[in-house]
Amino acid sequence: MRRQSISFTEPNDEWLKNQIANKEYASKSELVNDLIRQARKQTNQIDLIRLKLERAEKAGFTSDSKSEILKHSKSLLNG
Repeated sequence: MRRQSISFTEPNDEWLKNQIANKEYASKSELVNDLIRQARKQTNQIDLIRLKLERAEKAGFTSDSKSEILKHSKSLLNG
């Protein structure tokens, strides 16, 4: 595993410390890696939605624009 040095704002550092104190994670490294994994997964999901939207637009399944469909999809995902 590669070692990095990063800086956090005070509120972010406090939040990280609280997560560790609450036994959610064993270390800041574990927590940051988990956050990165979640962000990567979310990016992959968004890319998949974009691909599906592009295919649907080309197939003529909708008259809505890609941005309209993406906005609607995000609102459904966010509850």
